[in-house]
Amino acid sequence: MNGQEIKATLGKNIKFIRNNRQYSQALLAEKANISITFLSTIERGLKFPKPSVLGQIAEGLGVEVSELFKTNSAPNIPPIIVNNDSKKMLDRLSKVMTAKVNFAVNNAMEGVFRDFKK
Repeated sequence: MNGQEIKATLGKNIKFIRNNRQYSQALLAEKANISITFLSTIERGLKFPKPSVLGQIAEGLGVEVSELFKTNSAPNIPPIIVNNDSKKMLDRLSKVMTAKVNFAVNNAMEGVFRDFKK
């Protein structure tokens, strides 16, 4: 792999992980303590950062530096950990949404059966 291919792989993986985390370039740049412009040039494969900056980017993404250089498969992205309060809120939201969807589906089905009987 030549230097340009390494930069392209690095940039592609950073962008892939960033998007998977639903981070904007601005958020990752802030977490990694670099400029948005510099992050953008790295993601486009135009620049290669110093090792210390690679470490900052990896830390900002929550992955090992080695994940930024994977070539044969998608990087191994550890899940985002949700604290107990957030988990309780998500569980409750899920139950409420499930109940609302079930209610809407039942009403729709009743309407279909009512129309069908006519």
